[in-house]
Amino acid sequence: MKEKILFTSESVSEGHPDKVCDQISDAVLDACLKVDESAHVACECFATTDYILVGGEITCKEKIDVVSIVKSVLKRIGYDKKEYGCDYHSIEIVDKIKQQSSDINMGVSQSNPEELGAGDQGMMFGYATNETEGYMPLAISIAHKLVRDASEKRHKGLFKGARPDMKSQVTIDYTDKDHLRIDTILMSVQHDEDVDLTEFKRYIHEEIMQKVARSFGFNDDFKYLINPTGRFVLGGPAGDTGLTGRKIIVDTYGGSAHHGGGAFSGKDPSKVDRSGAYMARYIAKNLVASGVSDRCEVQLAYAIGVNYPVSLSVDTFGTSKYSQEKILEVVEKVFDARPGMIIKNFSLKKPNFKYQDISNYGHFGRPDIDLPWERLDKIDEIKKLLK
Repeated sequence: MKEKILFTSESVSEGHPDKVCDQISDAVLDACLKVDESAHVACECFATTDYILVGGEITCKEKIDVVSIVKSVLKRIGYDKKEYGCDYHSIEIVDKIKQQSSDINMGVSQSNPEELGAGDQGMMFGYATNETEGYMPLAISIAHKLVRDASEKRHKGLFKGARPDMKSQVTIDYTDKDHLRIDTILMSVQHDEDVDLTEFKRYIHEEIMQKVARSFGFNDDFKYLINPTGRFVLGGPAGDTGLTGRKIIVDTYGGSAHHGGGAFSGKDPSKVDRSGAYMARYIAKNLVASGVSDRCEVQLAYAIGVNYPVSLSVDTFGTSKYSQEKILEVVEKVFDARPGMIIKNFSLKKPNFKYQDISNYGHFGRPDIDLPWERLDKIDEIKKLLK
């Protein structure tokens, strides 16, 4: 029998403890940029039972009300009952934010975007593939939609007995590359103490799993697992501690591509962990959409305080008819990867841009949000240079 070729990715909902922290960190960032576009923010969060700690370094013209921000995020998610172990009415919130280091601030405070230096060293990766309409890997795309749809149903009151904390996992069978199939779907969904588990699991299988699979045009006869430990009553920060930046693979490509290791949430865009990764995705997606390759991974690397990338590489995994040199030549002519120009061209410091909106369900390939790094506006220019 032919050995199966399988690949798996996971996603988590807004109520997952790590995602609670990501949302709080990004909500603090949004609040800072709303009152000060030049704010420098590095905000971290820790969450456990009835306790939230917010820390980090911030330079902002106005004092931010961290306590109100935390309560607002928890309320929106639905952590509003004492039995959840995370109730915005009564939770203890500790603010340990301090001023950004003057040594770092000195290198990233240029008013001219062409001269702005990177907020830190590091390497970032961007990836795109033509296996889905959104140029994202299939497994992570399905995994995101499962928990996003389940959360939306919970907010609308359709998903009876569900609580905020959820996880999904999707395994794709790549054995026959011309006929991909969903092999297995796993969902763990937090629920009320008195829920009818038989009905609860039926709803997840028929109203969430199978409907999401069909929406992608895939088989609905996959193997499935639902709350495999049997019960999942205690969840969220009470069930497991949460930390900002601990779901970096969920935030990106589900393991289909490399990752530089830097998290996104709570960081203003002078931090190239965030803006550089957005730029790398922008380059990769436009290259694949232009027909340069079926798959593409772009790496950028920066040095702190330096206003240009110290390296750029492109890998098309043998799926391109163009030489590496030609692709790099096109990229360098079409894309400006200087940190300040990324911020300017993507409008990453404008107060109407809400980072909290992208804290959940991935920073890339979002069908529900118009993100500047997802736009395919360089295709004609790329094709012209390739002729």
